[in-house]
Amino acid sequence: MNDPKMSPSDVLIVFADLQAGIIDLDLTIDKDDLRRGVRGLVKLAKTLNLPVILSVLPDHGGGPARLIPELAAIDAKPLQRTTPDSWANAGIREAIERTGRKTILVSGIATEIAVQLLSLSATANGYRVLVVEDACGGLSARSEDAALRRLVAAGVTTTSVVALAGELAGDFSQPSGGTVISVVYDMVAR
Repeated sequence: MNDPKMSPSDVLIVFADLQAGIIDLDLTIDKDDLRRGVRGLVKLAKTLNLPVILSVLPDHGGGPARLIPELAAIDAKPLQRTTPDSWANAGIREAIERTGRKTILVSGIATEIAVQLLSLSATANGYRVLVVEDACGGLSARSEDAALRRLVAAGVTTTSVVALAGELAGDFSQPSGGTVISVVYDMVAR
């Protein structure tokens, strides 16, 4: 029997443009909900030792990007992109390839640009890509919906932090399983 579920040993997470200025835009998701989703993914990454890639844009003043506080727990150097598609930036693409993992979870802003373009390119290059909808923000409901429909048509899967936690938890009686499943409780707690 083939198991269609993901294995943590094959998963990495890309956080795209989750930084000051960009997160302040008027988005399709409530900022607290977006931050909750990002915290959930960070907790999954830390608990399951998932590699993380941080893709950023230069600050409006040309200085370094200021990541949102939820990403402070990640021990990864932000990689600056210079094109709308992170895959087109050699440093980001090579960082993804170096992990040796073939399943990418994508979180970021904007769904229509940073999330969509990376996801399309990675899928076209043989990666299994899942866009984590409750850890992404679009610029308008209509344009985000169009992006998500295009992604699904291209073979990308959409998912949620709760679904990922359930799938990646493994055995609840093990310490990591219990910690991972606590993400579910964190996501539904208000």
